[in-house]
Amino acid sequence: MQPTTPPPAPSPRALKALLIVVLVVFAKYAEAVLLPIAVALVLTSVLSPLVRGMRRFGVADALGAAVAVAGLMFSLSVLASAVAAPAAVWWEKAPQGIQQLIDRAEAWRRTVPFLAPAVPRPAAASRGAPPPTDPVKERIASESLALTGALLMRIGNGGIFITATLILLFFLLASERWLVTRTVQALPRRRQRVTIIGAVRDAQRDIATFLATQAMINVGVGLATGLACWGIGLPNPVLWGALAAIMTFVPYLGPVVVLATLFLAGALAFEQPAEWLLPPLAFGAINILESNLVSPWVMGRRLELSPLAVFLSVMLAGWLWGIAGAFIAVPMLVAARSIARRSKSLRVWVTYLDRTRDEPSSLRHLLGLRRRPRLAAVVDTAIADPDCKAENPSG
Repeated sequence: MQPTTPPPAPSPRALKALLIVVLVVFAKYAEAVLLPIAVALVLTSVLSPLVRGMRRFGVADALGAAVAVAGLMFSLSVLASAVAAPAAVWWEKAPQGIQQLIDRAEAWRRTVPFLAPAVPRPAAASRGAPPPTDPVKERIASESLALTGALLMRIGNGGIFITATLILLFFLLASERWLVTRTVQALPRRRQRVTIIGAVRDAQRDIATFLATQAMINVGVGLATGLACWGIGLPNPVLWGALAAIMTFVPYLGPVVVLATLFLAGALAFEQPAEWLLPPLAFGAINILESNLVSPWVMGRRLELSPLAVFLSVMLAGWLWGIAGAFIAVPMLVAARSIARRSKSLRVWVTYLDRTRDEPSSLRHLLGLRRRPRLAAVVDTAIADPDCKAENPSG
């Protein structure tokens, strides 16, 4: 009997790919636990310098953490109270305005042949048969009940999420020095200790600087949007300015949400269809000015990220953890870049995360073909038409 050969061992790359897939699936289904931790870590990076500053004046870490969390709650309460009054006014008028919008959409739908409801035949009406039901209205009625239940569930989950995040934030701020110290002590080599503490401080500094800078830019966007809505005559300009300032924290997807919301608000407020486009067009002009001129100038090269990396991170975090994940996607990307800069094995990814404005080198220069014109011509032909069979340059 011949001995059986053992099966080949899986390659390390396959194991790493499998580990990444497992971690992504775990992050998706562990949202209730991981999302408060991620948000609390991002907020810790912003508030930890305040706690360390109070520590220099003899304030205990627990008391400093309590002051920082209380200040955050007070700021959020002031923002909510400023938005609550115009939001309540709009909410009271929303049913009537939505009904008017539905009536307008219904009148437009009747003009489209394949969307118009069925017209009862005279014979069926004379026999007393019930008129045919409109499937679109039935679907709206059924979906409204499901939407109400989902909204109530979301509100309950949101309350639990906010409470868990604030409690965890307090403990992280109060024990940050202890956690960092114990982590550094667990590493045997001095070089590893310096790398870890440097990566943590760099990530915290970059996240805090990015969020503070982005907040100042978003305040300007909110003020400009509110003034534009006030000039157009759109009701509740404070509400739309606050919405623009908050949603601009989510790159690409946030401005799209604001554009759609302003279009609906214009449709509810104005009669003429041409006037419906005024609010979204005004915000679109503000967003183009902010994203192409203001942000690149204010952020600087250190904080700028690759647009492709930002968009992919927002998509992934939004798919994993919803709107809250989309809000913290860019700060987490900033932290990942700061850590990658300190690690030799991860430093290659910095080139994909950074946004460079320099003209990239040509393929001929990268391949070293400047001094070999015949080989360069063959490579240019292969790049232009990969299916063609180029001549052998050595022949």
